[in-house]
Amino acid sequence: MRVLGVDPGLTRCGIGIVDAQGHKLQFVAAGVIRTDAAKLVELRLLGIEQGIAEWLDEFQPDAVAVERVFAQHNLQTVMGTAQAAGIVITASAKRGIPVSWHTPSEIKAAVTGNGRADKPQVQFMVQRILHLSETPKPADAADALALAITHIWRPTSADGVGQPIRSAEDRNAQACPPAAARSARRETPTEPRTSATQKWLEAEAAAKHKNPRSWQ
Repeated sequence: MRVLGVDPGLTRCGIGIVDAQGHKLQFVAAGVIRTDAAKLVELRLLGIEQGIAEWLDEFQPDAVAVERVFAQHNLQTVMGTAQAAGIVITASAKRGIPVSWHTPSEIKAAVTGNGRADKPQVQFMVQRILHLSETPKPADAADALALAITHIWRPTSADGVGQPIRSAEDRNAQACPPAAARSARRETPTEPRTSATQKWLEAEAAAKHKNPRSWQ
């Protein structure tokens, strides 16, 4: 299974791709889609659309994981983030790729076991989990890799959290080309039973309680 994580942003949109077979995770690629702040918003969003299309078409992910946007003090920033996320979601839907959302606290809990971990801790654990020689840079790319890891390691619970991702074969029935590359990766990974899974569930429950409307 291949997961493409996206840390959405209007100026910098982090991308991270991770492959999984059973408990084994493998780094595939990471980078950032950048836009010029001096350009019109519509042109910047067009640039993000073109950039994410290239990533999706080249790497053929089985799933896309996007950071869930919550209200921030800077309204302009959160609006740009939400717009960028919408572009990613739409591009994925056009290709029949399922999209999931994860909150920052869920990501931190899944990767570090601590829902309040800081960015350096998350980056260090991403490096360690993926056996990289150095910390992924820039930070946006590291956050995107953490998103991909979180999605792969999502726990399974009675309320449906962590339902198996639909395979490329299932999506072929929707006639959403291309799917040939994804069809070669049919195996759904066995969930790694780590101490972080309970933290992940606690973080998700807290996020749902804090902002229930966003989960409807």
